[in-house]
Amino acid sequence: MKALVYTQPNEVQIQERPMPKAASGEVVLRIEAVGICGSDLHAYHGQDPRRKPGLVLGHEFCGEIIETQHPGYSLGQRVTGNPLITCGSCEYCIAGRNNLCNNRTMVGMTRPGAFAQFMSIPAASLVDIPQDMSARVAALTEPAATALHAINLSLKSLARPLPECRTLIIGGGAIGMLAALLLKRYGVDQLTVSEANALRLASIQSHVGCATVNPTTTPIHENHYDYIIDAVGSRITRKTSFQAIKPGGVIMHIGLQDWDSEIDMRKLTLAEITLLGTYTYSTADLRATVQKLAEGAFGDLRWVEERSLDEGAAAFQDLHLGKTASAKLLLIPEMA
Repeated sequence: MKALVYTQPNEVQIQERPMPKAASGEVVLRIEAVGICGSDLHAYHGQDPRRKPGLVLGHEFCGEIIETQHPGYSLGQRVTGNPLITCGSCEYCIAGRNNLCNNRTMVGMTRPGAFAQFMSIPAASLVDIPQDMSARVAALTEPAATALHAINLSLKSLARPLPECRTLIIGGGAIGMLAALLLKRYGVDQLTVSEANALRLASIQSHVGCATVNPTTTPIHENHYDYIIDAVGSRITRKTSFQAIKPGGVIMHIGLQDWDSEIDMRKLTLAEITLLGTYTYSTADLRATVQKLAEGAFGDLRWVEERSLDEGAAAFQDLHLGKTASAKLLLIPEMA
């Protein structure tokens, strides 16, 4: 089969790989569509020591079951899945917070991912989708669930109802875009997205219909926002978040571009700022997201771009150079 393989920093190549086999309790999927995540790009840049050269990346997928070693799934069934492979028995799994599983592994990190024509995965990780849902929509389940999970966590800490909050999203990539679309659905009218890429900025204006700001040319208002989502997670965006948040506000930190940081502990303390971290989603979040996608809660998704798997190397290069307006590129193995 064809697979897009991470070979060295700043390089992915189409290679022939053996067909995967379904071990006990697993299925093999024919991948219909797979998204390029920011973490895949991070690995592509050689900045993720967990993802080593020789690995097939990709964890935002949907596909059709072509082999099954689990009685609960049948051939021809279309599914998406939780790329986090969890133990099911630790305290977090038992509590329904399996994203925090002590023993988790991950598709596209510790085992071959979905940048391929076929992929094996434990059936316990599968998430059902409507059988008529398009691959374009179903493959967005994973990033959309990340946005949904983060917003749901935030709701517990906001001092006022969400629609009343003056809200800033920092970063117009897929998570920022999906979060903005969901917040609009939830009735947030005082919404601004900050994005430095002019192409993406125009896409946000067109498809979200909210206020935008380019932070490289326009300063972001200080002490202005009730709720901030940092969907970048760099040193400079964390600094911006603390400058822009009002006393009593909530900062939701999703992105993890830089791992080291300094935090304005004085403002955090004296202004009673709530700083929240979030990691991915639970299986319940993924199921809820499938339902929201089916309902059209994230809009028409016309901003999503599709390319063939054979064009994967060029897609990564375009993302690296900031040459695409789309916040999400999907690779389609069927076209390869």
